[in-house]
Amino acid sequence: MSRMIGTVSRGVRAPIIKQGDDIVEIVTQSVLEASADAGFAFQDRDIVAMTEAVVARAQGNYASVDDIATDVKAKFGGETVGVIFPILSRNRFAICLRGIAKGAKKIVLMLSYPSDEVGNHLISIDAMDEKGVNPYTDVLTLEKYRELFGYEKHTFTGVDYVEYYEGLIRESGADVEIVFANNPKAILNYTKNVLCCDIHTRARTKRILKAAGAEIVLGLDDILNAPVNGSGFNADYGLLGSNKATEDQIKLFPRDCQPVVDAIQKKLFDATGKMLEVMVYGDGAFKDPIGKIWELADPVVAPAYTKGLEGTPNELKLKYLADNEFGNLSGEALKEAIKHKIQEKDSNLVGKMASEGTTPRRLTDLIGSLCDLTSGSGDKGTPIVFIQGYFDNYTTE
Repeated sequence: MSRMIGTVSRGVRAPIIKQGDDIVEIVTQSVLEASADAGFAFQDRDIVAMTEAVVARAQGNYASVDDIATDVKAKFGGETVGVIFPILSRNRFAICLRGIAKGAKKIVLMLSYPSDEVGNHLISIDAMDEKGVNPYTDVLTLEKYRELFGYEKHTFTGVDYVEYYEGLIRESGADVEIVFANNPKAILNYTKNVLCCDIHTRARTKRILKAAGAEIVLGLDDILNAPVNGSGFNADYGLLGSNKATEDQIKLFPRDCQPVVDAIQKKLFDATGKMLEVMVYGDGAFKDPIGKIWELADPVVAPAYTKGLEGTPNELKLKYLADNEFGNLSGEALKEAIKHKIQEKDSNLVGKMASEGTTPRRLTDLIGSLCDLTSGSGDKGTPIVFIQGYFDNYTTE
């Protein structure tokens, strides 16, 4: 009888990981112990993944609000800074904003609307339409925003982020002016020195501002991209991907992750004789249909992975085959025809109708989303995810 189980994703418990811990040894031993406990055997191309948080914690990749302030002041001169397109997040951005404000005399905060880059809404689209506001052209002052929309609170957090961010800036010692716009050039009416806080659109935003005459244009990826007073840093992403650790400290996105995944792959091969794939993952990349949040506040889903996870799926759509090419078959004849089709499929199905409807995303993004949903972000205690059968197909026995 053919095997009846396909892909299985398991959350693996691990010790609470602290700075200086050997992340390679901990992940390897946790997976081996999980195998012994749950009774599963290892196979080639099984996947071991760990959250970026535990890698960064083991590395001790932390920085303080004062470290952020020092870097911002050094790079912008300590005067007025335009802070544009930040996401609305107490965990992700609020603590960074405190450091940015401490490094400047005045912050001109420009918020995108009706939502931020990852889907957190300041106001509803319906409310915006009702008031006749055009988000592509209209620049709103704080006073106009309040007149039109009042004091809206986030659906899930209950926070008025406009009021919250304004208070954080003032508490950090800077003056603040708030405007609402979606064209990055609107900030140049207030200051020529701009910190672009968008994540996935940052390169375009920087390019537009530089072409429009901005004098200093940096992104969050340019802040703490090198150590400040011995702090943690990330040369590639700076503050992008950081999280609040304490009231005065952030955990940065991990750095130098490739040696970590390669070392875990080798240790697991030595222990099991199987070639497993290994990756570090952050946010998944999926959208909540109710809250409208696109769950990707990290700069990438997977900062490092072993080479077997490169690429995109190369799959045939079984429904298409069953309804079209083999629509006249049923039962065992249909099963065998589809199996033969899979066994004979091209190595590259891009543009082929038989692959229409399969997910056109990178493997690491798909697997990272699966891992993020499996491990959760709360108290499950499973920062490691072990996946089996991901690369199986209908012909796998």
